[in-house]
Amino acid sequence: MRIKQASEVSGLSPDTIRYYEKEGILPTIARDETGQRSFSKDNLNWMGLLQCLRQTGMPMRDMSRYAQLVHSEENTIAERIEILKSHQERLAEKRQELEKCEAMVSFKLGIYQKKGDLHS
Repeated sequence: MRIKQASEVSGLSPDTIRYYEKEGILPTIARDETGQRSFSKDNLNWMGLLQCLRQTGMPMRDMSRYAQLVHSEENTIAERIEILKSHQERLAEKRQELEKCEAMVSFKLGIYQKKGDLHS
């Protein structure tokens, strides 16, 4: 699979894919006889995870560190778990903030809709 197709499947732009590859966040991507990238299913799965982590606000330094650990020959599972747990905690905090904001918006909508009903 070429970069354009990999971009469509993963949700990452071709420029982002190239950047992640240059920074070592992506594992080595095979090249065909013409030198073009040839993405495997494993590459696509990894890019899907990166897209998810980025969309949910994981800082690039954490993504980079996580990728280093995954690509390492050493046993780094404990540190990987710690990175993902920290991110999960940030997501839970953000979810609570969003729920609070959603409740406020719902409250204001209720007020406006009630006023609208009075003038009908």
